[in-house]
Amino acid sequence: QVQLVESGGGLVQPGGSLRLSCAASGVSGGIFRLYDLAWYRQAPGKQRELVARINSGDSTNYADSVKGRFTISRDNAKNMVYLQMNSLKPDDTAVYYCQRKWGSAVAWGQGTQVTVSS
Repeated sequence: QVQLVESGGGLVQPGGSLRLSCAASGVSGGIFRLYDLAWYRQAPGKQRELVARINSGDSTNYADSVKGRFTISRDNAKNMVYLQMNSLKPDDTAVYYCQRKWGSAVAWGQGTQVTVSS
């Protein structure tokens, strides 16, 4: 059973940067590279929303609100997916979740809190 563990969240001032990491365990690298991976976020009182996605062919797409500021990447050799977040804004404050999709199977991490505040 695959497990996803996020890290890298924290408190940052507006305009700052953070890099989130998501480590997948319980999966071989040969399978990990077949996954579609994504970062979602959920702010208090709001629905969970897609932030960025990277598919097995390394194609990416982003929410309009983060385009040009966030970058998703993956390292199939390490079973890792990353989210580089630059020029952070208070509206980026949320719990960020890593997601894996493989066919119809979806798995989530437990989330990491990102707070953007002065």
